[in-house]
Amino acid sequence: MTLRDAEVGKEYIIKSIETGDEELEAFLFSLGCYSGEAITVVTRRRSSCVLSIKDGRYNIDNQLAEAIFVE
Repeated sequence: MTLRDAEVGKEYIIKSIETGDEELEAFLFSLGCYSGEAITVVTRRRSSCVLSIKDGRYNIDNQLAEAIFVE
C-alpha cells in the first residue's frame, strides 16, 4: 500500500521508497523518511498530504505519496 491509500491518523512503517530519483530519495532520507521508519498521515488534501515523521511535519504532493510504500 502507498501513503496515498493510508488512513489519516494511523501509524505505518515505511517499506520502501521508489521515486526513481536518487537526489529526491537522498532528500527524503535527510528528513527521516526511509525504510523501517514510522510515518503517519496527519491530514489529506485534494493534491497533497501532511506527514508526521519523527518530530517533524512535512507536506508532500500526491505523486510523491504514491512512491512511498508502507505496511
